[in-house]
Amino acid sequence: MMISGWKAKYADILKEFKYDEKKDKESAILLDTILKKSKTIKKIQDLIQGNTVLVIGSGPSLSHAIPKLKKLKRVIIIAADSSLKPLLENGIVPDIVVTDLDGDEKSFKKIAKRSIFVVHAHGDNIEKLEFVKKFKNCVGTTQTKPFNKIENFGGFTDGDRGVFLASYFEAKKIILFGMDFGDRIGKFSNTKKSERKIKLMKLKKGKLLLEWLSTKTKSELFTTSTSIKGFEKIPYKSLDIIIT
Repeated sequence: MMISGWKAKYADILKEFKYDEKKDKESAILLDTILKKSKTIKKIQDLIQGNTVLVIGSGPSLSHAIPKLKKLKRVIIIAADSSLKPLLENGIVPDIVVTDLDGDEKSFKKIAKRSIFVVHAHGDNIEKLEFVKKFKNCVGTTQTKPFNKIENFGGFTDGDRGVFLASYFEAKKIILFGMDFGDRIGKFSNTKKSERKIKLMKLKKGKLLLEWLSTKTKSELFTTSTSIKGFEKIPYKSLDIIIT
C-alpha cells in the first residue's frame, strides 16, 4: 500500500521534471518480469521494524561522517547507491542498498550476495534492469502504482527513498548521514558538470519530500547533515545517546 498522498506528489514530479509516466510503467513491468518471487520484503521488515536505522547519502558531509560510522555497532544501515563505494572502501557494508542502478557496478558485485537491494524502475534505466539478476536478495520499486512484485514505498532520489523505506517499515529512529540537500554536490555522487543543474533540482525535491514525510511518519527523525524541517539536527557526539 502506498503512503497516503503519494499520487499527488508523483504528479508534481512528472510535471516538474517532464518525465514520462508511460515509460516509468514500462520499466516497472520489465523489472517485475525479471524478479523472482522471494521473502525479501520479510527480511527488510525484520531488519527495520522497531530498530534504529541509519540512512547514508553521498553529500559533501559524507567524508566527515565515515570515521563516525566506522565506530557505530549494532545499527541497520541503508545506503543510497552513490555512497556505496566509499562505504565499502572503509569496511562499512550496508544492510540495504537503495538504487536505480546508476552507481558503481563493481561495488554492487562485491556485495551482490550479502546486502539487500531495493531497485527502482524508471523510464531512464530500462536497459540496466537485467543487472538485478546478480542480486541474491532484491525488491523492485516504482513511483507509479505498485503491482505484483513491484512496491512503492515513496520517495524520489535514492537517498530520500531510503528514508521513506525506513519509515514504511516502522523504524523506531531514522538518522541521516551525508544527506546535505544544499547547493554543493558531494564528490562521491559522480555528477557530470552537464548534469549539475538537474541534480540540484532533484536534491531540492528530495528535501521537500522528506519534510512532507516528517508530518506523516511515526519514526523519530534525526539528521547529522544539513537542517531539514521535521528532523532534529544532532552533533556526532550525541550519536551514542540517540542510538542506545
